[in-house]
Amino acid sequence: MWLLPAWVLLSAVGAGSAQLIFSGTDVVQRTDCNKTVILPCYVTNLKENNTNVMFVTWKKQGNIIFSFDGRKQEFFRDPEFRSADLVSQADLPKGIASLMLSSAEAAVGNYSCEVTESNREGETRIELRNHSVVSCGEENTPASKEIRGSWFLLMERAIIITLLFLVITLCAAQLSAIVLKYETVPQKKTGIIVAVAAFVVAAVVGTVLFVQDGYTAQNQAGLGLIVVPAVILVPLQYVMFGIVFDSLPQAAFALIGLHVLGYVIAVVGFALCVSACPPLHGSVVIAGLAIMAIANLLSLAYVFIMGSRMKDHPRPGNHYLLYMSIRVI
Repeated sequence: MWLLPAWVLLSAVGAGSAQLIFSGTDVVQRTDCNKTVILPCYVTNLKENNTNVMFVTWKKQGNIIFSFDGRKQEFFRDPEFRSADLVSQADLPKGIASLMLSSAEAAVGNYSCEVTESNREGETRIELRNHSVVSCGEENTPASKEIRGSWFLLMERAIIITLLFLVITLCAAQLSAIVLKYETVPQKKTGIIVAVAAFVVAAVVGTVLFVQDGYTAQNQAGLGLIVVPAVILVPLQYVMFGIVFDSLPQAAFALIGLHVLGYVIAVVGFALCVSACPPLHGSVVIAGLAIMAIANLLSLAYVFIMGSRMKDHPRPGNHYLLYMSIRVI
């Protein structure tokens, strides 16, 4: 009679020893700044610590997306998860079977990690969630975890785009005022229009890319198209002042210098932001664009003031021509 209880007890002990034990978190939260996602899987009671007797399987919603056969040294990857790989194959004998995925392929959901060592096996489950900033000071709740956030805060994006199109509007207003009041060589007028059109196209395309959700190469390219092509405004301002004045006064050079200062600050801000998520120096980009907007506003006011002063007078460099015309008459 005592043999049956002893056999049951030994079977229970044997079953317990055949079960692999896992440690670590069962929930992983990713942000829109993640380029890769690591799903943790740690086994704490390996005995042989030998890759050749281990087999690892990762599943998503019950479907196999990745596996590694240690004996054959073979990998399997689902076509939809081509980036799937062990974080470190060398650390697998230590019990580290964590999976690394690209952020684009790591869809939210339930994943499972199954590890086999000889005749011992075990499984752990991990839930992947999105954890994104959707507006200034707000984060996703579990009910809205499918919502993707943006690289910049909503307020920062709004200010950057507003300043960009304010710069364009002020530049266009200044150009219109100059063209209406002063005669312009057709070739020069065509060149100015082409330059402004190129800047506007870059600004529109950049805005479309910049406002998209997430932290991607498209967002970075969008911010670059917003900031970098603004260099066109510096020589354009010089040309517009050249139409108004035969010889540029110091005030004109000061305004051009203000344009250059704003552009340099905006480019520095772009360089600092493009490699960080969330961006730590968005205010630098905003400051640069704000200075450029102020420079354009002052330039517009300066052109209007000087234009009204010269309405009944010749342009500053034409005194000699006027004098010779009077003598001829």
